[in-house]
Amino acid sequence: QVQLVESGGGLVQAGGSLRLSCVASGRPFSSFHMGWFRQAPGKEREFVAAIFWTGTSTDYADSVKGRFTISRDNAKNTVYLQMNNLKPEDTAVYYCAAVRGRFGSREFDYWGQGTQVTVSS
Repeated sequence: QVQLVESGGGLVQAGGSLRLSCVASGRPFSSFHMGWFRQAPGKEREFVAAIFWTGTSTDYADSVKGRFTISRDNAKNTVYLQMNNLKPEDTAVYYCAAVRGRFGSREFDYWGQGTQVTVSS
């Protein structure tokens, strides 16, 4: 088991930036591939980004490529999502996720509680 706690959400104007953080506890953080998902009101949860346990490989949804950057610090048990040039359509609850073993399938086993990001126009 791994416990995930997100932070860093908030209200920002379009074109602005936010950095989300997710701190993991429980099993060794470095054994997990990490990801970010989001869910907007009335919509299904969607994949945003993922990072390999070593940090050497990343995966992004087309909608955020070039604007969002996922990174991790295994010494701090933390994964980050730097979000730049935010758009109103980025408004959603953002969830941190973790999985062991497989990478690239965009399927994750463990989830945080989420942090709200609201982008005003």
